[in-house]
Amino acid sequence: MPTSPGPQTLQGHPKRWIVLGVICLAQLTVLLDNTVLNVAIPSLTRELDASTADIQWMINAYSLVQSGLLLTAGSAADRYGRKKMLIAGLVLFGAGSLVAGLAQSTGQLIAARAGMGVGGALLITTTLAVVMQIFAPEEQPRAIGIWAAVNALGFATGPLLGGFMLNHFWWGAIFLINIPVAALALVAAVVLVPESKNPRGDRPDLLGALLSTIGMAALVYAIISGPAHGWTSGRVLLTVAVAVVVLVAFAYWENRVPYPMLDLDFFRDRRFTGAVTGVVLITFGMAGSLFLLTQHLQFVLGYGPLEAGVRTAPLALVIVALNFSGLAAKWTARLGAPRAIALGMVSMSAGLVSIASLASGGYAGTLVGLVLIGAGAAIANPAMAHAIMSAIPPEKAGVGAGVNGTLGEFGNGLGVAVLGAVLSSRFAAVSLPVGLAEASSAAERRRVTDSFAAGLEVSQLVGAVAVLTGGLLAAALLWRAERADSGVVVAQ
Repeated sequence: MPTSPGPQTLQGHPKRWIVLGVICLAQLTVLLDNTVLNVAIPSLTRELDASTADIQWMINAYSLVQSGLLLTAGSAADRYGRKKMLIAGLVLFGAGSLVAGLAQSTGQLIAARAGMGVGGALLITTTLAVVMQIFAPEEQPRAIGIWAAVNALGFATGPLLGGFMLNHFWWGAIFLINIPVAALALVAAVVLVPESKNPRGDRPDLLGALLSTIGMAALVYAIISGPAHGWTSGRVLLTVAVAVVVLVAFAYWENRVPYPMLDLDFFRDRRFTGAVTGVVLITFGMAGSLFLLTQHLQFVLGYGPLEAGVRTAPLALVIVALNFSGLAAKWTARLGAPRAIALGMVSMSAGLVSIASLASGGYAGTLVGLVLIGAGAAIANPAMAHAIMSAIPPEKAGVGAGVNGTLGEFGNGLGVAVLGAVLSSRFAAVSLPVGLAEASSAAERRRVTDSFAAGLEVSQLVGAVAVLTGGLLAAALLWRAERADSGVVVAQ
């Protein structure tokens, strides 16, 4: 007998809030690892004699494998069972963390990080898919809001936790701390999480899985490599060409196979395309801008790494407060998804403008910007994730989560690369004889710092424009979809 799409009823699963806690715990292990490694780079360089290329691969091995496998992981969860894949993800992630924590060489650590990327892909897709299965439609926005708030919590606490661990233990502890969390989540998942999968049991799309993995990994690698090697370098151009050819072949195959991993008809749904557009542009603007903000706090305002991490925490705290209290979900329900997304992304854009225009004068302008960004993200992010997931049939929830995760990874990488390039070009245009680290005199340092701040301002404004554009475009497409669904003719 096939398994039903899930135990969801009009009231949802009886233990749905407890299950959500388990899911958030599993999600947190992945999110902490996305940021915690950055603070350990000096220790890894010293104790493992890691080169710059080694450090890049320690970071990139995880993100490349994870981003490349998200669609495949979501499809596997739909076919073989979301609970099974959640358990598999926790086991792989925990095992990879153990190997990473005990690694004796850079090669071992890079391989362990790649294994953790496989587990991370399974966890990212299954957690969101299970949320859609166990909650009734009217509770899904709040549940997704809590799920999204955990993302922000992981972003904020990763560097702080990493800094604390490195102050008291050796570098391997930042990986070993994942093990008890993953073990606790594993036991809870086995006991509490209900199984669900696609009742049709579609045949596996092995070629589609291979093409999507290669294509997305190549695309993300090109984005990561662009700033370091040059966007017109042979390495980057070749990787881009591979990504384009393979992804075009993937789209061609998916249009013709009887059981596609990703049904391209989803993109004909305005709700889906509107939310997809919003996710790419919001993550583009946000990831790039927040990456630059940490540099601004340290290089321009003079804070240390740990203090800079603490001073970015208000953004996550606002998101957590609004989503855990249910206020963001209530506002979204009252306004409707299109208006909520527009309002949220206007608020985020205003926050980025505040940081760009006021941050150089001190922390107060940055704090205002962080609060505005946090309030906007608390509203817009869950609304867009819910729009993507609700536009996809329940039996394809894993694929929907894979699409959401893939677009987020793509936007994150592109945002850091492009806005970082804007900063570099702006900084280079000043033609300073020294860099920030080499400035010897106070006058030289002031000139370099002012130029760096000016470059950051331009980059933040570019991010603000991207976020605002994404919000308005996503809201317009979602509004048109709602009007079409209600039978109202929208002028072309």
